[in-house]
Amino acid sequence: MLSRRFPFLDHPGPLAFAHRGGALEGQENTAAAFERAVALGYTYLETDAHATSDGVLLAFHDHTLDRVTDRRGRIADLPYSAVRRARIGGTDEIPLMEDLLGSFPEARFNIDVKESGAIAPLAEVVRRTAAHDRVCLTSFSDERLERARAAMGREVCSSLGPRGVAALRTAASTSGYGRLLTRLARSGVPCAQVPVGFRGLPVTTRALVHTAHAVGMQVHVWTINDPLRMERLLDLGVDGIMTDNISGLRDVLDRRGLWHPGSLAA
Repeated sequence: MLSRRFPFLDHPGPLAFAHRGGALEGQENTAAAFERAVALGYTYLETDAHATSDGVLLAFHDHTLDRVTDRRGRIADLPYSAVRRARIGGTDEIPLMEDLLGSFPEARFNIDVKESGAIAPLAEVVRRTAAHDRVCLTSFSDERLERARAAMGREVCSSLGPRGVAALRTAASTSGYGRLLTRLARSGVPCAQVPVGFRGLPVTTRALVHTAHAVGMQVHVWTINDPLRMERLLDLGVDGIMTDNISGLRDVLDRRGLWHPGSLAA
């Protein structure tokens, strides 16, 4: 199984990801959000990587400060001296990626690389914190994801990019998919991170989960906040769920005997 090569994925039962730290239960992508998720027992934390104009790497989702902070402007165009004054929700600092990796040494971080300018700073932060085995890279750009993998200097866990997900979906819905499956298996990518559906078409189906498992890939689904939908996806055999509703997912997994909290759980 491909997934067994990667310590990031070594965890009993389905993986529970606190999406942006658990955005339904407080400000997203803040130190307080991640502390709350870890206190609930979350081992897997999802966040995003942006770099300032002078190469400081932030855990922040948007390209601009406008939506969630009291400042405005595109992060890639601003020096850190300006960005550091921004407050999420008017109160919380934007965390540095290095601080998160250092503050939660037992946690594993699923990192969405949002811009090409974040690649080199991310590789350096992962190197300085010796975090290669506890990060998973993802991106909505195949090219950016490929460059991020190469920049790490050694093998790290990563997900399929958009083209890989499309190939997996095709393989799952086509009878003659042997060649596609061979190509996916040879990619060495251990997981597919997918939505339930896209533009009205189903993506996370029983056939897709079965096909991914046939080539040794895990399937992680984003972003699921409804407990009933969580239950249905677990019944399909998915290997991980990303959620803003971190209390809800914990309760669903706990009822099924599948909740395995981290050592720092309250």
